[in-house]
Amino acid sequence: MHAGGRAAVTCKYRCGDACFHEPSNPTGNPYFGEVVDQVMSRRGALRAAAVVTFAAGALGAGGLARPAGAAAATAPPDGPAPGTNFQRVEPNTLDAVVVPKGYEQAVVIRWGDPVLPGAPDFDFDNQTAAAQERQFGFNNDFAALLPIDHLGLAALLVTNHEYTTEEFMFRGYDEANPTEEQVRIAWAAHGLSVLLVTRNWNSGAYRPRTSGFNRRITARTPFVVAGPAAGSDLLKTPDDPTGTRVLGTLNNCAGGVTPWGTILSGEENFNQYFANADQVADPEVRARLARYGMSGTETGRKWERFDSRFDLTEQPNEANRFGWIIEVDPRDPRSSPIKHTALGRFKHEGATIRVADDGRVVAYSGDDEAFEYVYKFISSRKMKKGASRSARRHNMTLLDEGTLYVGRFTGDSPGEIDGSGTLPADGEFDGTGEWLPLASGDRSFVPGMTAEEVYVFTREAADRVGGTKMDRPEDIQPHPRTGRVYFALTKNSARGKEGFPAADEANPRTGNKHGQVVELEEERGNALATTFHWRLLLVCGDPNSPDTYFAGFPKDQVSPISSPDNVAFDHHGNLWVSTDSAGALGINDGLYAVPLEGSRRGDLKLFLTVPRGGETCGPVIGDKVVTVCVQHPGEVDGASADNPASNWPDGGDNRPRPSVVAVWKPGRHGLASIG
Repeated sequence: MHAGGRAAVTCKYRCGDACFHEPSNPTGNPYFGEVVDQVMSRRGALRAAAVVTFAAGALGAGGLARPAGAAAATAPPDGPAPGTNFQRVEPNTLDAVVVPKGYEQAVVIRWGDPVLPGAPDFDFDNQTAAAQERQFGFNNDFAALLPIDHLGLAALLVTNHEYTTEEFMFRGYDEANPTEEQVRIAWAAHGLSVLLVTRNWNSGAYRPRTSGFNRRITARTPFVVAGPAAGSDLLKTPDDPTGTRVLGTLNNCAGGVTPWGTILSGEENFNQYFANADQVADPEVRARLARYGMSGTETGRKWERFDSRFDLTEQPNEANRFGWIIEVDPRDPRSSPIKHTALGRFKHEGATIRVADDGRVVAYSGDDEAFEYVYKFISSRKMKKGASRSARRHNMTLLDEGTLYVGRFTGDSPGEIDGSGTLPADGEFDGTGEWLPLASGDRSFVPGMTAEEVYVFTREAADRVGGTKMDRPEDIQPHPRTGRVYFALTKNSARGKEGFPAADEANPRTGNKHGQVVELEEERGNALATTFHWRLLLVCGDPNSPDTYFAGFPKDQVSPISSPDNVAFDHHGNLWVSTDSAGALGINDGLYAVPLEGSRRGDLKLFLTVPRGGETCGPVIGDKVVTVCVQHPGEVDGASADNPASNWPDGGDNRPRPSVVAVWKPGRHGLASIG
């Protein structure tokens, strides 16, 4: 197992062993930990167990406001917060999805299940690319449920498929010599799936249905390039001399649902699919490839043997056509999916939208690699209300015109960190920050770079303006009511090692294996503001260890958590956090709920766990039903399709299959509230 708790085989296929290469950011900009190290002295004597809460939109000159009477109004000290009234699940290593007592669960769809008409039933030992193109893809990550009736009994389920783990897909897989059919199956197993699902009034068990909405998007589906970099010479290739159409999408991770009902998804670890970066002759091109983690000769999957666009010596611009936010209209299966260049190119974890008071939209996104950045985009034009076709067409262009920013985080007092994770005397970690402009339309704010270069080489632009290096920014979500923004920094085991920054307030442990969750509020609650306040909500790990923090809540009452990844909200306003690599604590990954207000703020509760070797992804927190994507079940070191470590979800001697799972609580008259 790799440092941080993830199986080596998962690191190999998911991100190309990114953590085992030197960080691709060589600049001298301050690390998040370095600036947070300035934060802690001027806050007074706030104790760790004190109730800490924000007033929505109300900021004082000294930072985040904390109304004194808020605690008793939202949850009694002796009872659970609304929405968290379930018996917490005990951490475990079972080969099962484990849910609270009194709750039920069912698989919605599995890898290989039919999506399109004519798709054959899944046959593990007789897979074909033609079948996979019509079946549910591999390693589902992000998910969304878009209701299409007022009762919520029918919905469009949209998931993306991040990556393939060929050793678990094919018996006798020869890594050095994959067959062309195996490669084409992998191309078809990437991308996204859209399908109709329905349930009845008394059950949360969604069932896939055949419908005209059902759709598969793969690594070979044509995409339209939109925004200010469309048509740039940096995006032109022999296959696409216009620079406006791209074949496929790769390594989609998290995502979001737009206010106009479309899906955003982030292309993340795309670098691992491109070969022979070290053989590129042009030194500037080679340096820019390296900044995105592309180096070496052959790739692990060997796709370059079957399609020259994955060989950088033949098509060096092809890599520039990945690393974008894509948008898919699930209600129009004939529409072309879009790659939005105005949101910048990097390893997007995902993107989520907040609508400002004046109708403009704001998108947040993180670059999921150690010591990379957090970004914000503000549209130039306003959203049109309503569900008409014209409003939808207009709104789907909003992410093509606006201003792209990178975050700079600043501390407001010196630190007291010695690497042990001891909480500073003032009892919390917080500070201020600003959004630094990078480009707007054809205007660059970065010296020495054109606007096109800023959009295509966004990491370089962020380096130049002095963005703050963060520890693996993952999912970012604005709270639907308060507008506060929450994002996960999943971990950074290089913290404090030789040649890397020492521990500090934001990363208070040497060799940080467990990560943290940041809470951010724009100045005066204004989504268009370019300044903000922030604090750490959670410093994750074993609550019995002194190096953890749960918003000041008593640690003997919370669940252990490691490697926060995706974040979501329920209708009560609680934050839900899913994890990736909880194996650092020797437990399975899970889904947690944590209140953000009142006396129960920080009371982290484990709601479910996924099977051994799996990851909890894409939580959708409904009032009656919760769904999660179970990614890469059974991916533990030493296991493979020939030697499975899991038989979930089908049991017996079946091989593990990534799946979507629904969880609900039965009631007397239908389903009870989830919490």
